[in-house]
Amino acid sequence: MNLPNKLTLLRIIMVPFFIAAFLMEEYLIAVVLFALASITDFFDGQIARKRNLVTNFGKIMDPLADKILVYSALCLFLEGGYIKSWMLIVILAREFIIAGMRTVAASEGRVLAAGMSGKIKTVLQMVGVIIMMVGLAFPDTEKILVVGSLIFLLSIVATVYSGLEYVIKNRDVFSM
Repeated sequence: MNLPNKLTLLRIIMVPFFIAAFLMEEYLIAVVLFALASITDFFDGQIARKRNLVTNFGKIMDPLADKILVYSALCLFLEGGYIKSWMLIVILAREFIIAGMRTVAASEGRVLAAGMSGKIKTVLQMVGVIIMMVGLAFPDTEKILVVGSLIFLLSIVATVYSGLEYVIKNRDVFSM
């Protein structure tokens, strides 16, 4: 297994530790774990492209690792009342549509890689989550939580846009 794929797996392994820290209200530890896991997303892609180590495993597992990390945080935020349920529903609906398309494509031997708008969406989600958690870690700075919430709202717009772009770009999957 190459280094980028190991970093992807590391991101998945870090999720339970992040969740545990968050649930114990150790928000500073949680944000550090989340941020470190998010950084692995940047490095695994950079290394894979630079060293020509792009694999089908990475194309599938990298976005999946991102989702496991981000959606764990969003479930925790939903439980704590920091986001509204419709926000998570919009995000999950996009992911189910794309997962379905990828499944159909895979049955035909095709791998549908993530596009740039999907990557931007993921970065916005990760940054929004990090800023919101910093706001939780330092409750006297309520404005930070507001900024994180605004960035997260922007990520929802990017979620809808990237979902539409993905469906349009890969619409031939529906005729398979």
